Amino acid sequence: MAKHIFVTGGVVSSLGKGLTASSLGRLLKARGLRVTMQKLDPYINVDPGTMNPFEHGEVYVTDDGGETDLDLGHYERFIDESLSRASNATTGSIYSAVIAAERRGVYLGQTVQVIPHITDEIKRRISALATDDVDVVITEVGGTVGDIEILPFLEAIRQYRLDVGRQNVCFVHVTLVPFIGPAAELKTKPTQHSVTELRSRGVQPDVIVCRSDRPISDGLREKISNLCDVPVDGVINAPDADSLYAIPITMHEAGLDSYVCDVLGLRPVEPDLDKWRALVERTERAWKPLRIGIVGKYVRLPDAYLSVAESLRHAAIANEVALEIEWIASEDVQGLMVEEKLGRLDGIVLPGGFGPRGIEGKIEAASYAREHLVPCLGLCLGMQVMTIEFARNVLHMSGANSSEFNTADATTPWPVIDLMESQHQVTEKGGTMRLGAYVAVLDETSQVAKIYGETVVTERHRHRYEFNPAYRTRFEDAGFRCSGTSPDGLLVEFVELPDHPYWVGTQAHPELKSRPDRPAPLFRAFVEAALERAQTLDPARFDRAAAASRSSARAR
Repeated sequence: MAKHIFVTGGVVSSLGKGLTASSLGRLLKARGLRVTMQKLDPYINVDPGTMNPFEHGEVYVTDDGGETDLDLGHYERFIDESLSRASNATTGSIYSAVIAAERRGVYLGQTVQVIPHITDEIKRRISALATDDVDVVITEVGGTVGDIEILPFLEAIRQYRLDVGRQNVCFVHVTLVPFIGPAAELKTKPTQHSVTELRSRGVQPDVIVCRSDRPISDGLREKISNLCDVPVDGVINAPDADSLYAIPITMHEAGLDSYVCDVLGLRPVEPDLDKWRALVERTERAWKPLRIGIVGKYVRLPDAYLSVAESLRHAAIANEVALEIEWIASEDVQGLMVEEKLGRLDGIVLPGGFGPRGIEGKIEAASYAREHLVPCLGLCLGMQVMTIEFARNVLHMSGANSSEFNTADATTPWPVIDLMESQHQVTEKGGTMRLGAYVAVLDETSQVAKIYGETVVTERHRHRYEFNPAYRTRFEDAGFRCSGTSPDGLLVEFVELPDHPYWVGTQAHPELKSRPDRPAPLFRAFVEAALERAQTLDPARFDRAAAASRSSARAR
């Protein structure tokens, strides 16, 4: 029987429940256990697919086309397993399922209520992941204890422990131990109140993970232990870390995985963390300075591009690069502002998005990168604006645009990006999307084939509009290379300029499959191209950085 770990949080949101759960998953997998993960979200949306990026951040997409919470990205990056839409369940999806069942007569005329019908559906979602090829299911409960929306989930996990046996469930509660400046001390009262609230719902934590901006003393751990009825070994301190990839090491040194294994009666081997430690060490010794600009529509909330940023960091780790990301709002990249915003960058990433706002700035950025030979990586909408830019400025197709941006007052005469409805799946929202993993065939002589090291690749998608094949010949005659297509040759998946150091676009989202120790190929090659350009143009900058790195190493 699979063991279950439930991770809850208290006091405030954004404490790091997802990273705590992910780190624990990494540690258990390093012990040879088969791990899968799940997020239970209290919001009433069926999924985050229709939510504003400024509200929710990135929509993470699984291989099977699930539009899910961004925490699934953390899960996949840490445990290095591909999850599915079943790993994200929301209040909206749960109520939808229960209401649909009631309409079909499944409940035989019963009065449908939160208990047992909603809680049973929550438990069904949890049990669905406990298959024969899984040893441990880690389930993060979104929100914070005390939120009204979270109550059915707390009741469900309380019942679940009774259903499967206490020896098969471990409750981990993440809470805050704040430092109060005027008193010059860390305070445990928020943790006490949070645990009291959790216990009032019938859930006694087995482990308390204390988040703090500095290490807490053994005396404070003992105080929390006594007041919250958790053995002192189960009070784990997780102070702020310089790198999120250092968190599993910190958690292991604090004894989290060992204690959880004891609670669950697991006797796995000691964790093999050599490769993960080497990854953290490469992060710490990175010294090569590199400035990469992300020119996007939603940069006011960087979590909207979480996987893009992490993929850049993965590629930076592989190249010992001290990465500096500059977040640039695409609305600001127009006219006289172009050189000011882009002139000091070593590389430019044009990420995905929807809607016309900021598109002209993205087109300006694509143009600047092409004309100044700045490495540029276009993702989804980014590839589309690269296509539009080339059409306008090289093919002289004035007014070229995507038909996504057509209005009653302005319709493009050159829809170089258009809607190919027959190639998309119809969603519940009534729209058409390409969602999930799709195969692409690469031209064997292309730059992208060299980057991937193969000619058949699979990447995840989330979009409606495509390169319009009616214009393909005109583009290719001018040197614009459609270097990868769908297997039937109808849809363009990758584009590039052969005479440019790196000007590559993809209709996919390769950032969704990047891993800390295995960077997405397009990101790895992009960072390498940006690094080569920067070292060639300004070698003195790298000499100074190398000297500073040597000096720092001697000081340590």
